[in-house]
Amino acid sequence: MKLLEPIQTRHLFPDERAALLDLLSGLTPDEWAMPTVCEGWSVKDIVGHLLGDDLGLLSGRRDGFRSPDGQGVNFDDWDQLIAFINRQNAIWVAAVRRLSPQVLIDMLHITGEQMQQFFESLDPDATGGTVNWVSAKPGPVWMELAREYTERWTHQQHIRDAVGKAGLKDRRMFGPVLDAFLRALPRTYAQVEASEGTMVVCVVQGEAGGVWAVRREGGLWVQYVYEPGDVPGDSTVTMDQETAWRLFTGGVNREAARDRITINDDQALGLTVLNTVSMLV
Repeated sequence: MKLLEPIQTRHLFPDERAALLDLLSGLTPDEWAMPTVCEGWSVKDIVGHLLGDDLGLLSGRRDGFRSPDGQGVNFDDWDQLIAFINRQNAIWVAAVRRLSPQVLIDMLHITGEQMQQFFESLDPDATGGTVNWVSAKPGPVWMELAREYTERWTHQQHIRDAVGKAGLKDRRMFGPVLDAFLRALPRTYAQVEASEGTMVVCVVQGEAGGVWAVRREGGLWVQYVYEPGDVPGDSTVTMDQETAWRLFTGGVNREAARDRITINDDQALGLTVLNTVSMLV
């Protein structure tokens, strides 16, 4: 086994945005109004949400602006954090419903370029913001960028699902998403007690998949890339890449996902994987 390496996503944002703009430019009025897996949101609502993500990142991360809306919120409390995010999202999406599809497309083109300029100015190895599904502490900038990439990739996929268009499922565009999501495993298992050396292996099958492992060391769960020839895990969980990304982002519930995975050896230990959450919205 070997320790995981940084996830490289900065170079992928322009291609992801170009694919999104190309997709949106070809949608009919009926397709803009189609419902999505995000409850209560149409395709147009998700597009408005993506614009809000861009503007929020530029305002907060680039410009250092802190909205007074967050005063009194304990961002270390998971429930308060989720409630705050959901409330802000609902307010924003309702407000931008008055914008036309073309205005949204034009604004996403502008914000995409500005975000990339900002991303290029960052040191990937410097300390960045907190990625909650990985750790409660600030992490490296490259992980922060990976979180932003997964947010945009996932919502673009929601749109593509709604209008019946093929997704960005090649290894180059999809592989970093799965890698970022699987970084949640140590936190998923944080409260699970196990003997020293206990190992859980998670196999994600498909072109963009891979094999990740967490091993109990010194009272903590340490994450590794599992390689051919490594010792077998005490529990091995196998799922396909479609199940993986949908499970980790709430698109498939725990019960439905259970029917789509296999667990070898310790069943209870493996089932904990189903508790993984790798996205806040």
